Amino acid sequence: MLANNNKREFETYINESIKYLELLRDGDIIVAIDELIRQIHSSIESGGKIIFCGNGGSASDSQHLAAELVGRYKLDRVPLPAIALNTDTSVITAISNDFGYEKIFERQIEALGNSTDLLVAISTSGESKNIVNAIIAAKKKNIYTVALTQEGNSSISKMCDLSIGVPSNKVNHIQQMHILIGHFVCEALEKKYLEKK
Repeated sequence: MLANNNKREFETYINESIKYLELLRDGDIIVAIDELIRQIHSSIESGGKIIFCGNGGSASDSQHLAAELVGRYKLDRVPLPAIALNTDTSVITAISNDFGYEKIFERQIEALGNSTDLLVAISTSGESKNIVNAIIAAKKKNIYTVALTQEGNSSISKMCDLSIGVPSNKVNHIQQMHILIGHFVCEALEKKYLEKK
């Protein structure tokens, strides 16, 4: 059982999380999420794949969401094409060693990306150089780009075709909201593809 001090701190943490999650009800964010679902569906129907990339916790979210699409979220349905560019350690270390860490996603998009694909660039700061370079590379290939980031005008939010900036500047709460949004998107897509099974 949690000690009294830890219990109070945990309750405070939960209440703070709830406060930020409630802000996701904002109409603009809901509209943007709906557009993300529509664009992902369009990409898959056109024969494209969903490409995720991120650093640190956002790398984990990238892998997590790609796995939900390729495998399953809650229910059995057709597998959906998705990859996370932060999963291949040989590719990442080779590119880092030969070209620099800021090129690790850009180079993979140049090699693997197609105009029917969709890029979800996840960054809590919205300023990561390797994410910025990934978006530039995607745009050169006419890939639809989505920023999943924090509130405000960051570099990636200004660059992408669609930006979802969650209402916080605290990394932990940003990441909580990112995965919540990602799970909701997976659930919405799963319902669409259950009908096609």
